[in-house]
Amino acid sequence: MTRSLMPIDLSRTRPSGRWLRIMPIVFVTYSLAYLDRTNYGFGAAAGLNEALQISPNRAAWLASLFFLGYFSFQVPAAAYARRHSPTRMIFFCILGWGVLASLTGLINNFWLLALDRFLLGSMESLIIPAMLILLTEWFTRSERSRANTYLILGNPVTVLWMSAITGYLISQYGWRNVFIIEGIPSVLWAFVWILTMSDHPAQAKWLTVEEREALAQQLAIEQREIPERHASIWSVLTDGRVLNLSAQLLLWSVTAYGFIMWLPDIIHSGGSSMGNTGLLAAGPYAASVVLMIVVSYISDHYQIRKNIVWPLLVVSALCFFGSYWLAEYSFTLAYLCMVLGCATMQAPLGPFFAIAPDILPREAAGIAMGVINSAGALGGFLGSWIIGYIQARTHSVSLSFAFMSAFILAAAILMAFFKSHPTQKNQRSPELSGAHPGVSAT
Repeated sequence: MTRSLMPIDLSRTRPSGRWLRIMPIVFVTYSLAYLDRTNYGFGAAAGLNEALQISPNRAAWLASLFFLGYFSFQVPAAAYARRHSPTRMIFFCILGWGVLASLTGLINNFWLLALDRFLLGSMESLIIPAMLILLTEWFTRSERSRANTYLILGNPVTVLWMSAITGYLISQYGWRNVFIIEGIPSVLWAFVWILTMSDHPAQAKWLTVEEREALAQQLAIEQREIPERHASIWSVLTDGRVLNLSAQLLLWSVTAYGFIMWLPDIIHSGGSSMGNTGLLAAGPYAASVVLMIVVSYISDHYQIRKNIVWPLLVVSALCFFGSYWLAEYSFTLAYLCMVLGCATMQAPLGPFFAIAPDILPREAAGIAMGVINSAGALGGFLGSWIIGYIQARTHSVSLSFAFMSAFILAAAILMAFFKSHPTQKNQRSPELSGAHPGVSAT
């Protein structure tokens, strides 16, 4: 039963201080993780496969191996982060992935490279569940979609600037040196992270006592509005809502990571130089940044989750199919479809990741985010392998987009039928969000 509790006016506690202190650090950390993840596509397009004599089929498998490591440790990572210290865990992961990313430029053996990619994925697998759990300790429900979005913006922003300069750096210094150069900042940043981040507001000396108490009280109110449940891994794994969200992110990630990993190769195979490939690959992510910010604001302001996610995914599916259909007639039109398809695919990620903490108690939500992101990692593995395999077998760039369209459309359909509460559908709580109420993932 919903309890009537007075809301806390967080505007009295200078909430912008949390945004200015927490989000830049979180953003840079995830950006560095994405830098070390996505520059592999440029290395593959620039000669890595030829240098190590990697066949097309092995290349597709190697590109996806990262996500197999990423898939393996999501749930235990989320459980550890919730029960212990996400900041310390992230510190060691940043060090690990920086070293492993740099080693990519030094390895000359296929199997050592395969091991390196698996371990790199394992290190980075801990970042998203830990970060999402960390943000639930610092931001309330009415802020959560934006907080998630500013974290996830590390994805398109990193790909944006990395695409623009990595092609140039490779043309000047070679792909091996670029891997080494782009891995070093992560090692240095690890020490910035551990010195500046705290697990909870109670540990933050830069907040006043009033600020800490107001934030803790608001988060406690929100927790009381969510039905209690036992937060075991099994109970989360058997929750139909978690399974639905997991299936959505798996299908979504097949398209997303297939697009990310193979976009440079797709553009380069069309005849563009490495320099132009980098510039063209940046376009979809520039559009994504703008749309992600707009969508997250709308989601938080009106407390809309589900009904902002699935329509955008439908548009993305239509655009990717349009890119497939237009490829043989006009590269420009096909490219514009790529840009809009990528933007509408990335834009609803913030609202999507706000759903689990909106509808589940804190402990269960932490495990659920690990389960959901684990499914996303499996989708990344399948997407990297499937798109690479299609291109290796058919030598058709445009056909890849037809498959991307199908997977993202399936995710949209699942979200359209998603029910946020098994017994009290669309339960609302006016106390929590002022003029725009809503506990449900509407």
